[in-house]
Amino acid sequence: MMKKLIYSVIAIALSGSVASANNVKIGILMGFTGPIESLAPDIAAGGELAISEVSDSGMLLGGHSVEAIRGDGTCVDAAAATAAAERLITSDGVAAINGANCSGVTTAVLNNVAIPNGIVMISPSATTPALSTAEDNGLFFRTAPSDARQGQVMAGVLGNRGIKSVAVTYTNNDYGKGLADSFQSAYSAAGGEITASVSHEDGKADYSAEVATLASAGGEVLVVIGYLDQGGKGIIQASLDNGAFSVFMLPDGMIGESLTDAFGADINGSFGTRPGTDSPGATMLSELAGSSFNASGPFVAEAYDASALILLAMQSAGSANSADFKNHVEKVANAPGEKIYPGELAKALEIIAGGGDVDYVGASAVELIGPGESSGSYFEMEVKNGKFEQVANH
Repeated sequence: MMKKLIYSVIAIALSGSVASANNVKIGILMGFTGPIESLAPDIAAGGELAISEVSDSGMLLGGHSVEAIRGDGTCVDAAAATAAAERLITSDGVAAINGANCSGVTTAVLNNVAIPNGIVMISPSATTPALSTAEDNGLFFRTAPSDARQGQVMAGVLGNRGIKSVAVTYTNNDYGKGLADSFQSAYSAAGGEITASVSHEDGKADYSAEVATLASAGGEVLVVIGYLDQGGKGIIQASLDNGAFSVFMLPDGMIGESLTDAFGADINGSFGTRPGTDSPGATMLSELAGSSFNASGPFVAEAYDASALILLAMQSAGSANSADFKNHVEKVANAPGEKIYPGELAKALEIIAGGGDVDYVGASAVELIGPGESSGSYFEMEVKNGKFEQVANH
């Protein structure tokens, strides 16, 4: 009887380890709290949709299931983001991380957690140019383009609109400083005048001092490089309260429904840029998501694509080990191969399993260039009747 009991315990333990071995976990490290908390749920849902699609197919690595595990990257608290990433890897056992969102915490997680543990990270929204040259051991990729590109697009949009002078404020972190430098360099080179460039801190109750400095310098438009749920929103509020500026240029961190919900028609005519494409994949993702989340929101397509690339790279390598599949991310992202769109991940897994090649186009028309960089396309957005509308592509 004792031997039978021991054998039963061993059998249960073995069956548990087999089940665990056939379950791949992917970390979803997003800013669920902090200055982009209104955007994070939809971004996470985009990443999780690709994971569910692959898991439901039963075709990953011969039948592995896939589970998404969330962690709060906070967007601005590097220590908290690092702790969340360490938990995802050491306690939850994730094989890769989709995230983080914001540039500073992404850099901290990469250096302090991902590299020491040899874990692949694909960020859907960390855009600082500094990440282009980061020493990452081939572990870091992003599906959003670098702000080196966004700065040029912003300068071009202003030129097309005939705006010859602007004041600039930027959040005092890696994202804000990186995009401000890129934009100011491109705009000045095109003949535009920067009347003032003033940093701001997130989390303040009042931004009237910063706005007073910017207003005294003048400018046709105030460029607000910040976050829609914190400092950037505060800058706009103070500008409207003081009558300092009424039209704002808003890059990606400022574009979302929570901003127009707050200000509505008061910021009509304001405009900006965010990564996006009118490729067939964007429409396909919206159809796939239905009413479950806003698939057309900022960085949602990029999050779906980040998860898809991780999982297709695993299939290509025949392994869920980052050391094995990190060199397969660019292989599945780019030509040659059959083009793959949202909703077609099972088809892609089958092609790869059969020894074929895929060219993952996805929801954001992914094309990786250089060291894990996305080439990137942008929407030009404008506030009309109190809502953001897409008005052009770049």
